[in-house]
Amino acid sequence: MSGLPPTNGRTEVRDPSRGSRPVRTAAIVNLGCKVNQAEMESAARHLRERGVGLVSGNGGAASADLVVVNTCTVTAEADAKSRHAVRRARRANPGAEIVVTGCSVQVGRDAFAEADPAARLVDNRHKDQLLTELEALIGDGKSAGGRLDVARIGAALPTLSGVEIDGIDDGRAAVERTRAFIKVQDGCSFFCTYCIIPRARGAERSLSPATVLADIRRALRAGHREIVLTGINIGTYDGGWSERGFRGSHVRSTLTLAGLVRRILDETDVERIRISSIEPQHVDDELLRVWTDGAPRTLPHVHLPLQSGDDGVLRRMGRRYLSADYARVVERVRAAIPAVAVHGDVIVGFPAEDDTAWRRSVRLSLFGAAWDGRRSHGRRGRRADEEGSGGRAAGARRHRSRPAGRITRRRARRRAL
Repeated sequence: MSGLPPTNGRTEVRDPSRGSRPVRTAAIVNLGCKVNQAEMESAARHLRERGVGLVSGNGGAASADLVVVNTCTVTAEADAKSRHAVRRARRANPGAEIVVTGCSVQVGRDAFAEADPAARLVDNRHKDQLLTELEALIGDGKSAGGRLDVARIGAALPTLSGVEIDGIDDGRAAVERTRAFIKVQDGCSFFCTYCIIPRARGAERSLSPATVLADIRRALRAGHREIVLTGINIGTYDGGWSERGFRGSHVRSTLTLAGLVRRILDETDVERIRISSIEPQHVDDELLRVWTDGAPRTLPHVHLPLQSGDDGVLRRMGRRYLSADYARVVERVRAAIPAVAVHGDVIVGFPAEDDTAWRRSVRLSLFGAAWDGRRSHGRRGRRADEEGSGGRAAGARRHRSRPAGRITRRRARRRAL
């Protein structure tokens, strides 16, 4: 590839495989969780540094020469939306290079090859090479045959870090300009029966504290005032090394999540910090103490996934707590953090969940305003599928989602008063 003189402050770089069309503009379409968002913020920063302008990926007056679609597989609906995003990107930008990455590619590569045979597919096992792939399309170096040089991949299922937000088409950029999502951890080995994420993301691994602190300082320089620490299973953060115990527990680690938060508070000037979501069993005394000591910079908000208030359902889900354990964690959080808002989510209509089990979930949801009614229909693992009841489960989800919605609205009205 050879670069052309700058035009209007942007470097035009030509890729021989794409004929004479230079790469001037790129679009990023992001689906799914805040971890996906943090990863694409890294890609956006890289593109800007290479002089490529970011535009919307949905067509209109400005079409893109390069489109990156980051996919999600947490539900079957998310898979469908991911494939639709790829097809829509191709329709809106017929001559563009389309790069598709993320969890849905990891577990269903063939479906994306069918959706757009010309797209370049980068699954999570190659994610550390995503920036290399982008550089091959816009920069001076090229991977073999215009594809990823897989021989350079040193570890399975790597991770990207990064901050910034402008130019990412995921529906949140316009309202999140003061907030930066900082990825500190990736992967999960808990293998809840309803969840496909361990297959899509691999085992736990953590970014070093030096990398996290550098990302936070970059965000502060960009004008962000609030930092949200994100991860697939953030409570397993270990600073980059840990000695593993039973079922993924940590016997020893380089640094705990609480230790990371303390370093962020001590070594940066961040005004506000929060954790996106954390498993109930990972809320320990050390983390609560750091959060209390860090106030008011540590925000009074905790998201604790509930999934079900019925012990039988929790066991079938493979969760690592029972309903009483969850209630105790909520009580400890509320005792430690004044005026804390505790959010959670529930899976509605899990296979073999009956009305009695669902009523237990509703009762626990009403306990101490512990749940704000966010509803989730998980993409199930093999064991949950084997227990499923087909149409009966789908009907139960529709029937039980209605009272869940009423709980959500009731909570919202109470907060508004």
